[in-house]
Amino acid sequence: MSDTTEAVLIEADKSAWPLLPGERTWGPWQLGISLATAAAATWCYIIGEYVGYYLNFDEGFFTLLAGSMIGMLIVALAAVPVAIRFGVDSIASSKPQFGSRGWVIPAAMQFVSIVGWNSLLLIFFAKSTRQLLLALGWIGEDSHGYLVQATVLLAAALVFLFLLKGSAGVDRVAKILVAHVFVGLWMLYILLTQRWDDLQAAVPAYASTDARWNYTTGVEIGIVSLLSWWPYIGAMVRMAPSGRKAAAPIMIGMGLPVPLLSAIGIAGILVLQVSDPAEWMRTVGGPVYGVIALLFVAAANLGTAVAGVYSSSIGLRHFPAFQHLHWPTLLLISIAPVGLVGLFIPELFFANFGTFLAFIGLGFAPLCGIQIADYYLLRRGRISVRGLFEGGTGSPYRFWGGFNPASILAMIAGVLTYLYLLNPITYASRSPYEYLTASLPTALVAGVVFALVTVLVVRPAGKGGYE
Repeated sequence: MSDTTEAVLIEADKSAWPLLPGERTWGPWQLGISLATAAAATWCYIIGEYVGYYLNFDEGFFTLLAGSMIGMLIVALAAVPVAIRFGVDSIASSKPQFGSRGWVIPAAMQFVSIVGWNSLLLIFFAKSTRQLLLALGWIGEDSHGYLVQATVLLAAALVFLFLLKGSAGVDRVAKILVAHVFVGLWMLYILLTQRWDDLQAAVPAYASTDARWNYTTGVEIGIVSLLSWWPYIGAMVRMAPSGRKAAAPIMIGMGLPVPLLSAIGIAGILVLQVSDPAEWMRTVGGPVYGVIALLFVAAANLGTAVAGVYSSSIGLRHFPAFQHLHWPTLLLISIAPVGLVGLFIPELFFANFGTFLAFIGLGFAPLCGIQIADYYLLRRGRISVRGLFEGGTGSPYRFWGGFNPASILAMIAGVLTYLYLLNPITYASRSPYEYLTASLPTALVAGVVFALVTVLVVRPAGKGGYE
């Protein structure tokens, strides 16, 4: 590839405009590696920890696996078809449903979600770095000060440097850091072989007396964890030339690593009452294993943070004020909130992960239900790529003032459904949660409300480009 051609590709993937076929340079292996590197972060251990509160190891792993595959399928059905066909990101894929101005709703959700995940990851990175320095004897137990905050800023700076070349930076980081996925599986093997008897005898700390509720909660955690990939998926898969080459990498590369590595968290919380492998690997294998685990945690978090900042930066390109902004400036805007969280409220944010995870389902389950109903049932795959980027009165997705009331009403109905079924703060639930989860009915209700309002109001009014 010539230097001129490479420069053009780098500039293309720093914009939100549709990528041409010649600009989609990731084959199945590249896509799969990038998705796996992004998926396999330390959130897996925290996800596993929450499942381990309610289920033993075998039950927890298989319910989480089922939930993860369901969640990944929902996200793939919702955002991937448009992203793959036209080379666009997740935000662009939502414009036919939300309108030429209403897309700011999913854009805000994307930005907040990615900032939240990246804050969690980089705070975890900072904590692991401190543990690594302690293990190496370079600092003392009392050497805390502002080490966590300083390390978060250092990690944010590294992410910024990696992404200066756009998706090429994502690809290069993924090829290096993908090894951490296999290190994670090795750590799981160590824990299972050395503490298997303890693991089989372990009792979940907060298990309900209703076994169905425990199983359903394991599946629900898996679903909402993978729904959080909606903000990432479009910016990643648009680099692939076709859906046939993307289907397996999406389900295997992005869907499978989460339950596999979450098993580390399930096993850790059940046997050692801590999900972070950086802490329990020293207990199980000594200081050498502890150092390996700490390096693994650092690599895992950086890889996912790189993918997240890239996706949020592409999403910001849809705002007119950011369309022509220099790429480094846009990266700074995406990273700055993460730095602020790491500086001022790292412990508070880290302690409320469960609530943050539940709010993911609260927002992205109805969004996915709306997109699935619209693309497959109402439009039957007919999308105007020009309309995705036209904001004037001639846009087919102008609706009323740029907003589609069907999507707004459907989002409200979905959120209310979720809140009725499951309190995202206390995890108190109402029937039929124990049979259906909260996310699946939420997606269904949102899709049905969207379809009804569209058929009864939007389409008869000649709005939305429906035929």
